[in-house]
Amino acid sequence: MAIQRGFSKSKATKSATSPILVLAATVTAIAIIFLIFSLLSTTSSNPNSPQHHQLRRYLYWGDRIDCPGKHCDSCEGLGHQESSLRCALEEALFLQRTFVMPSRMCINPIHNKKGILHHSVANATSEEMWAGSSCAMDSLYDVDRMSETIPVILDNSKEWYHVLETSMKLGARGVAHVQGVSRVELKQDTHYSGLLLINRTASPLSWFMECKDRNNRSAIMLPYSFLPSMAARKLRDAAEKVHLTHNLFKASL
Repeated sequence: MAIQRGFSKSKATKSATSPILVLAATVTAIAIIFLIFSLLSTTSSNPNSPQHHQLRRYLYWGDRIDCPGKHCDSCEGLGHQESSLRCALEEALFLQRTFVMPSRMCINPIHNKKGILHHSVANATSEEMWAGSSCAMDSLYDVDRMSETIPVILDNSKEWYHVLETSMKLGARGVAHVQGVSRVELKQDTHYSGLLLINRTASPLSWFMECKDRNNRSAIMLPYSFLPSMAARKLRDAAEKVHLTHNLFKASL
């Protein structure tokens, strides 16, 4: 009887221990899987990691909207600039590339006056006049929000400098300076599609003139409301306050 009791007790202990071991093993496995995914996520989201850049391809149109071209030293109207910027973003979307966006955009109270930057200002260079009439792009647009539709980086970011360095090391396999090449050809021709960087600054045309299909509605990939809807958070908050104040004023009448 004593032997049977001892055997029964041992069997009961093993039965109780078995689910605990299974549970512990399951928890450990889940923890390991979670750790692996966390490491992969961190690596892929780190713009300085080699894996991150291996997954991305880039499109560069220039450091100013509508430049290169005859408008390099002038300040076009905001509507004109947004049309050009939207066109460049559409090409990046079509090519499934990250768009390298200028870090500054020309803003001026009389921005619709072409050639405003040519006006003489004492002791001021063209660069200084342009800088004085421009503001940071990320103060106008929510770059992170925009990147949910088209991946975007600014041309003053560490990632862009890394891309330039890498493209120079790769030589002909790293960058192509294109002129007069359609977006369809850029996508279908393997000579271009596999390159790290496509640089459109070889073209003497302004951004606006590069967008030959801008009047072809079937070629439009982004609605005209896209950029206005991507306004920076501060601008959206200000617009909301104005809208709220307007409604309160109407209600008080």
